[in-house]
Amino acid sequence: MNLSFQSDRDIEWLLSTPTAGAVSTVKELPGDFMVLGVGGKMGTSTAVMLRRALDAAGRKDATVTGVSRFSRVEARTELEQLGVRTLSCDLAVADQVNGLPTATNVLYLAGQKFGTRDAPEVTWIQNTYVPAIVAQHFRNSRIVVFSTGCVYPFVSTEGPGASENEPVAFEGEYAITCLGRERIFTHFSKQLGTRQLMYRLNYSVELRYGVLVDIANKVSVGQPVDVTTGWLNCIWQGDACARAIQCLAHTASPPCVLNITGPEKLSVRALAAEFGHRLGRPPTFVGKEATTAWLSDASESIRLFGSPETPLARMLDLVAEYVRGGGRLLGKPTHFETRTGNF
Repeated sequence: MNLSFQSDRDIEWLLSTPTAGAVSTVKELPGDFMVLGVGGKMGTSTAVMLRRALDAAGRKDATVTGVSRFSRVEARTELEQLGVRTLSCDLAVADQVNGLPTATNVLYLAGQKFGTRDAPEVTWIQNTYVPAIVAQHFRNSRIVVFSTGCVYPFVSTEGPGASENEPVAFEGEYAITCLGRERIFTHFSKQLGTRQLMYRLNYSVELRYGVLVDIANKVSVGQPVDVTTGWLNCIWQGDACARAIQCLAHTASPPCVLNITGPEKLSVRALAAEFGHRLGRPPTFVGKEATTAWLSDASESIRLFGSPETPLARMLDLVAEYVRGGGRLLGKPTHFETRTGNF
């Protein structure tokens, strides 16, 4: 089947295929599940994977509830059709959050990245104020809190990347507010005893969005690829969702911190060359590789969960085929090449 002609629903079905690790985790974890921020880039994939994993584990009685403002009615309908219960809620309104049912297992995917430069005050509300409301309401839940590798400093491209023990040092208001999110949740974890895990993700990739899509699209249309930030990590979105589910079994108070990304340190120049080969169009480049980049060492999560199931070559093939076929993109470049932290 040519991926270029798949619908968004087909792509979500691909991304939400549960791994054996996700199935075994939900089989052992008691209680129901809730995804806060289900309307975001990874929310739908995570919620549907939870539902499919629970079904595969024989836990059809357990519920999965997705919470969002649901500005797109069709998005809510699609989730309901796939077995995910939905609730409309603005997480920035305390009365609405306090009206939500609680759940034993919570995945927190809410937050703002794009638009930070133009409206930093909104990013502060979404990334620091909302967590205070949510942490108190879900005080008795296990919570996996999505964060980012952007809370780390740029590190040498000669090394393995920043480990979970690397002192934080950040660029830009997005990263500052993401660290604020972690600090707020951590405060309430210590105060209330809530079991949490800070899930520091570096570049989730799917067919319509991600660093690989950005590079492939530039090669496809003949735009130069900026190699100033010349190295990166990434992971297939399906693997990232599965690891988020598995992280529910590793929450603690005070919270754990875990880097989530692929095992390789990837050269942007080499990735562009690979896409050039697949797309039949030699890439062009601008800039010169800096000696530092945002890189994360995911060896601890790989020790816990094994290597991601989707290898780099498979990701390159999938993305190249989709871009070559003119598949619809989400229109949100990652700006992976930026070194200022402005998004």
